Amino acid sequence: MERSALKEFMSWKNKKNRKPLLVTGVRQCGKTYLIKEFGKNEFSDMAYFNFDGNEGLHAIFDYDFDTVRIIDELGSIVRGKRIIPGSTLVVFDEIQDCPRAIQALKYFCEDMPELHLIAAGSLLGVALRKEGISFPVGKVDRIGMYPMSFEEFVVADGGQRYIDGIRKVSLERELSELYTVPLEKYLKNYYIVGGMPEAVQTWVDTHDYKEVEAVQDRILKDYADDFGKHTTPENTAKIKLIWDAIPSQIARDNNKFIFSHVKQGARSKDLEDALEWIVSAGIAGKLCMVQNPEIPLSGMADNTYFKVYMSDVGLLRRKANVNYRTILEGDAAYIHFKGALTENYVYTQLKCMGIDSYFWRTKADAEIDFITDHEGVLLPIEVKSADNTKAKSLHLFCSRYQPKMAIRTSLKNVGDNMDGETHVWSVPLYVLFRLKEYIFREMGW
Repeated sequence: MERSALKEFMSWKNKKNRKPLLVTGVRQCGKTYLIKEFGKNEFSDMAYFNFDGNEGLHAIFDYDFDTVRIIDELGSIVRGKRIIPGSTLVVFDEIQDCPRAIQALKYFCEDMPELHLIAAGSLLGVALRKEGISFPVGKVDRIGMYPMSFEEFVVADGGQRYIDGIRKVSLERELSELYTVPLEKYLKNYYIVGGMPEAVQTWVDTHDYKEVEAVQDRILKDYADDFGKHTTPENTAKIKLIWDAIPSQIARDNNKFIFSHVKQGARSKDLEDALEWIVSAGIAGKLCMVQNPEIPLSGMADNTYFKVYMSDVGLLRRKANVNYRTILEGDAAYIHFKGALTENYVYTQLKCMGIDSYFWRTKADAEIDFITDHEGVLLPIEVKSADNTKAKSLHLFCSRYQPKMAIRTSLKNVGDNMDGETHVWSVPLYVLFRLKEYIFREMGW
């Protein structure tokens, strides 16, 4: 995410019709670090303001939305140094803590377009729901950030040569052990470490699983602490119930999220708001079912029938208390959860690529783990955790809907075959970062 985010920052900076940039993403996914790096490298001056607990800063926005006055007071009073539009990068961090500052983005867009302004928020979705804030639709550019992808993890851990090498290999060519052996090892380590920047940096610095787990425990605790800081005690208790239930819900055979399994006798209406809080905070996401896969899939999604995945596979592994040795060595008793962990991995990688996805299921329980209509292409993606790729559901989907292409992702090597009218690609889990290349190749773009 680091390289792609910095590229988007540069694209935003160079726009002629630039708007304030709003950067969102789960807490501790690296937003502040990257924004500061961008400011340091691309601007002669950066004015950084953090709204978290800073009531004096909030007060500047309470009077009115006069952008000239706001910038003057931020510079002369708060910062003690003038802010110069066109030269100074202004950063509003944790902007969700100041609803008036969120509303002010509209006026900065309209009245001061020459100002380079970046706003960042970890719990922006939560704040918008809670405060009923009028979001400045059409008045901001947006970037969503996520934990580091598998590709970025490999690069950070010294594997740039493998990523570069893979990129040069033709899409249909089987990979030699030169790639498969190290990349399978990287994949196991990614399942353990995940993509939270601090956890990845700790791993790169120490290669000590225990040190990584200490970081993961702290992140999980910080998430739980947010429950109490940003909602009522009653809702906090419900949110914690949902949060603690996610690993067991993911591991279920059906893995549809069932509220009554969170707490005996609980009804969906009692816990729906708690789940939406977690989703709005970005620490988990909902994958909705589509029974009739017509494009656009968003119009066919059943929002009452869904799975819930965590935003980071390493945090899921740690929260589920799966020992890192189990990932490295394998265990007969681990096979079931391994499938759930692999699905969560694929979910996060699709998110990192900006690909919206759903899942398909019939009344007879045939199921495709992920389907997407990215770039208008109906694409089923079957996920297997090992190298067994027998998939009756995928065959049924292809024969019934005849998509132009389909993906099987597993530990099996690259390959392809025809299933009726459908070109089915075998794409290793550790090569999933090339998914868009497969789509473009198949469609002749």
